[in-house]
Amino acid sequence: MLDAAMTQQLETYLANLREPIELVATLGDDAKSAQTRELLEEIAGLHDMVSASFDGIDERVPSFIIRRASDAEKWVRFAGLPMGHEFTSLVLALLWAGGHPPKVDADLLEQVRGLEGDFEFEMYFSLSCHNCPDVVQALTLLALENSRVTATLIEGGTFQDEVERRDVMAVPATFLNGEPFYNGKMELAEILAKVDTGADAKTAEKLSKKDPFEVLVVGGGPAGAGASIYTARKGFRTGIAAERFGGQLHDTLGIENLPGTAYTEGPKLAGELERHVGEYDIDLMNLAKAVKLVPATEEGGLHTVELGNGASLKSRSLILATGARWRNLGVPGEAEYRNKGVAYCPHCDGPLFKGKRIAVVGGGNSGVEAAIDLAKIVGHVTLIEYDSKLRADEVLQAKLRSLSNIDIVTSGQTTEILGKDGKVSGLRLKDRDSGEERTVELEGVFIQIGLVPNTEWLKDSGLALSKFGEIETDAEGRTNLPGVFGAGDVTDVPYKQIVVAMGEGSKAGLSAFDYLIRTEPAEEIAKAA
Repeated sequence: MLDAAMTQQLETYLANLREPIELVATLGDDAKSAQTRELLEEIAGLHDMVSASFDGIDERVPSFIIRRASDAEKWVRFAGLPMGHEFTSLVLALLWAGGHPPKVDADLLEQVRGLEGDFEFEMYFSLSCHNCPDVVQALTLLALENSRVTATLIEGGTFQDEVERRDVMAVPATFLNGEPFYNGKMELAEILAKVDTGADAKTAEKLSKKDPFEVLVVGGGPAGAGASIYTARKGFRTGIAAERFGGQLHDTLGIENLPGTAYTEGPKLAGELERHVGEYDIDLMNLAKAVKLVPATEEGGLHTVELGNGASLKSRSLILATGARWRNLGVPGEAEYRNKGVAYCPHCDGPLFKGKRIAVVGGGNSGVEAAIDLAKIVGHVTLIEYDSKLRADEVLQAKLRSLSNIDIVTSGQTTEILGKDGKVSGLRLKDRDSGEERTVELEGVFIQIGLVPNTEWLKDSGLALSKFGEIETDAEGRTNLPGVFGAGDVTDVPYKQIVVAMGEGSKAGLSAFDYLIRTEPAEEIAKAA
């Protein structure tokens, strides 16, 4: 099962085990069971603290649990093979079960261990999903640190019948005590916030006690990371309030246009940015959603950012880098069938539509790339573009037209997404030239029509926004409010690209530095008076 490189990597990691672990498998006579046996035997053969047995009695076949030999009540179960993007999750499960300490904030770990109640998690992942590992690893840690939490992590491709029976049409999909819990990426802190009563209030109290910052960056994507690094290097007290550090990088797979980096992937780049930020004295406050901006009443005064959990943060200067999100079609059926056939991430959810008919709405680079990738998995793709021609790069269009299982529709307007028995069954399509309407029968719709800036929380702040809702900035990233700067996809700067956001964030950081050294703190002015 493991190639030479993976074997060497795993052997190196297993050297960190501090106590024995047990692998207990439930197998059948099928090929996947044979592969599971081979994998577990290989793992057990790499370290004398690992033992494998094959007398499990779980209902899912194949499956296996990982547990600490000294505490059998703490375990995590994998149903199907955790390879692909989940190989790292498997390695971490082995290490954590074997007593190797997780690299998790001490307060979070204490919260996990003190969690009260019984929680039985089941989570479905696909091997090509780059968002799934975060959920897999968070649930693994919960189960291995708290005996009242169990986690069964299920590879959807192996258990297709179960996936269909439970109407799982998007991953990561998490169930708690048999009921749907959440669809989408979640980190450990987010899960705890949902299940730990009072967690929000505790966090809010802690955040509100923080001293005012000199620079507060709102948003943790490439722009926010770039801004914070530059201001921290200048010696200013810097904080980052991010709803999700990394932002849309987590929803981006292949990145091939970042100068100096021939290829990387969004989640990997997000991790590298977080490590880079961690090299400086930057107060990173993740899962901190800004809901209101109260500007300073005088130049040099303190701006206030109110958060969704009730906390308030103050700062002499602000850099707003809250990014953008996927644009919705806004047609009947879209919201109703989200995660029931309506999807936005082809890399994550594509494998769930194997052999089925799907549509991709959007003829730009994102839409055409999605159609090309999905054509390798699904039975048929209908690409729908509102304009009279595709807008993607010519090289992508050439690849698209070379594929036999793709139909291209231009001047096409999706007017409704149809469903039956709780799932997508088709869409209504209008020809914008002739006005003719028709129904396209299919099982999935992937929407790829661009971005919307995350500025709703700013609309009553006095900050100038463009007609598209973007923050208006000048050549130096300044807004119309003194001491408030904008950067990245949330602004009216053209070309929403990672490298552009990084540069704009760095520029905003330098502009904030210039502002701060020219503006005395309000407290000092008061003392002088």
